[in-house]
Amino acid sequence: MAGTALAAGVLTVAAALSLGLAAVGGACVTAQRVAGAADAAALAAADTASGAVPGTDAPCTVAGRVATAAGAALTGCTLEGFVATVEVQAAYAGLAAVSRARAGPPEG
Repeated sequence: MAGTALAAGVLTVAAALSLGLAAVGGACVTAQRVAGAADAAALAAADTASGAVPGTDAPCTVAGRVATAAGAALTGCTLEGFVATVEVQAAYAGLAAVSRARAGPPEG
């Protein structure tokens, strides 16, 4: 009987650790996805502002579409010349993952 209780305890602890690791893993995946969305949105806005990508939409509008396509929401977008700075966010388990990115021509 004592062995059964010990085995049940070990299985309970293992299950709790597995769920915790799965939650942390999901949060890491979401953070990386949001970072990629921010990078892509900033590049899209900078390319649109510089004219490298032809179009009639505003650079921040293009950045918003790119962020949405990547599964995130654009929460901020500023342009200084051809340099775009964007902020995007996505939710995971009720928490917001936020990332910022900046793109533009090289300095120098």
